[in-house]
Amino acid sequence: MARLERQTDLLSQYFKTSGLPTQWCSGCGCGIVSQALIRAIHRTGIQPERFAFVTGIGCNGFIPRYLNFNELHVTHGRAPAYATGLKLARPDLEVILIQGDGDCAAIGGNHFIHAARRNINLTAIVSNNFIYGRTGGQYGPTTFQGDYATTAPYGLIEPAFDLCKLAEAAGATYVARGTVYHALQLIQIIEKGIEHRGFSFIEVITQCPTNYGRRNREKMGATGVEMMRWQKEHAVSVEKARTMSDEELKDKIVIGTFVDKDRPEYTEQYAALRERVLKEVH
Repeated sequence: MARLERQTDLLSQYFKTSGLPTQWCSGCGCGIVSQALIRAIHRTGIQPERFAFVTGIGCNGFIPRYLNFNELHVTHGRAPAYATGLKLARPDLEVILIQGDGDCAAIGGNHFIHAARRNINLTAIVSNNFIYGRTGGQYGPTTFQGDYATTAPYGLIEPAFDLCKLAEAAGATYVARGTVYHALQLIQIIEKGIEHRGFSFIEVITQCPTNYGRRNREKMGATGVEMMRWQKEHAVSVEKARTMSDEELKDKIVIGTFVDKDRPEYTEQYAALRERVLKEVH
């Protein structure tokens, strides 16, 4: 099929007829994540019927509702498990996971690290707003130490996960981080993640004014604009971070590509194993 002419072809009929206003709160970053994703997919030139989205529970689970792709909306934390099954059954598909930080790294942490370990050809886009946004404002695995949440009314005493370091340690072969403020860079990161052959992990720093901002307004501000300004002021590139001390990097968000390497991909290895076993049996 010919390359799609318009990015709007990737929007669902639901969005075009009754999708506005969206189901996201005012100031939420999910809309920017959606736009970056659409633009990245369009730039790859891959036809939409070759994509399948697997989404978890949370605000991000609504993203495919506004897009014109096939989708599995699955149980909390289990998106990598469903995506693994789908990819094994249909290795020709470009499978994209859409998760939040809690969905990915808390209840879904075990599935996440093993998908990375296997290096199965999936693209995981994880929006990190530092809190459980849709389910009540509880603290999650990426909530900063000292932050406030419904389940940490006096301040959180636990340290936060660095999701990109976790993905790298688990074996992901493409690891990158962007922010919704740096939208053009985010498009490039997602495009490269989709085209990478192996497990691609993309963390997107985004904002939740409703459940994070109003409880931590002194840190990031309480509105979407203020929180995006915080992203701008606290983000440093991977290249610049290499020249900075640990003290200088305190409270900073390092953005860019951390890992981009080749390693045997799981479905290809599985297909080769299956072919070898069938030959031996017959």
